[in-house]
Amino acid sequence: MLETEFCNIKMKNPTMLAAGVLGSTAASLNWAARSGAGAVVTKSFGKEPNKGYVNPTTVEVTGGIINAIGLSNPGVENFRGELEKLDGRVPGIASIYGATPQDFADIALQIQDTVDAVELNVSCPHAMGGCGAAIGQDLNLTSDIVTAVKKTVEIPVIVKLTPNVTDIVEIAVSAEAAGCDALTLINSLGPGMKIDLETGKPILSNRFGGMSGPAVKPIALRCVFDVYEAVEVPIIGVGGVRDYRDVVEFLYAGARAVQVGTAVMYDGLDVFNKINKGLEKFMIQRGYRSIGEMIGRSH
Repeated sequence: MLETEFCNIKMKNPTMLAAGVLGSTAASLNWAARSGAGAVVTKSFGKEPNKGYVNPTTVEVTGGIINAIGLSNPGVENFRGELEKLDGRVPGIASIYGATPQDFADIALQIQDTVDAVELNVSCPHAMGGCGAAIGQDLNLTSDIVTAVKKTVEIPVIVKLTPNVTDIVEIAVSAEAAGCDALTLINSLGPGMKIDLETGKPILSNRFGGMSGPAVKPIALRCVFDVYEAVEVPIIGVGGVRDYRDVVEFLYAGARAVQVGTAVMYDGLDVFNKINKGLEKFMIQRGYRSIGEMIGRSH
């Protein structure tokens, strides 16, 4: 009943571990899979090791969390070893970042035989060195990156877009025209900040960071809704999912699967089983026989 599919990748349920959450080791990714996630996405990694920003890198705010981790990662050569340890219980997706189209293509080529798909992070609002949202806000650069990766690998290419643009539909259409196989909407909002009342200084070491959590869900839903009407490729929704009701809204808006991130920090990995049990009960009560019957109902 809960099965869904995108890019010929079959999932036992529509929930996915979002990039950046417990995704830095094979052990944590396999743990998420055992806990009920229908697929797992790694923490974003690049060509070279990156220490990221110094602590503090996260701070809680009303309705969510602001983080500026700075894309800390061990680099593709080291991370490949973790990808090789994935147990294959559920589909594995590698989130990668770079500063140029060639960066993305080189990284994707090195790990394409270890994962089911690659997710291009062109949308992090607090990235270092010209990576992240600065790319995803540029229609032509996003297109060039997609083209370069598609020419290089044979696995599906997913593009994770930023909401911090004038028109996300325009960027999505451009990514599709360049050949992407799916879209993930959305990365965190921002950058935003929080100031310490005692010191008068920004709490985060980077001062600014991306906001995630329940407060961003209405924006994420609107982005999925708008893009669904403009593209043919499948959409993965992400932003503020905490229970089955949130998943239903994303499905109705047009998502085929939904990533869960900040909720893991709030509720632990049990959140996947709780969502799936609630979703199945809802579907039975409403007479839905499949996830497919729910996708795009709001249109």
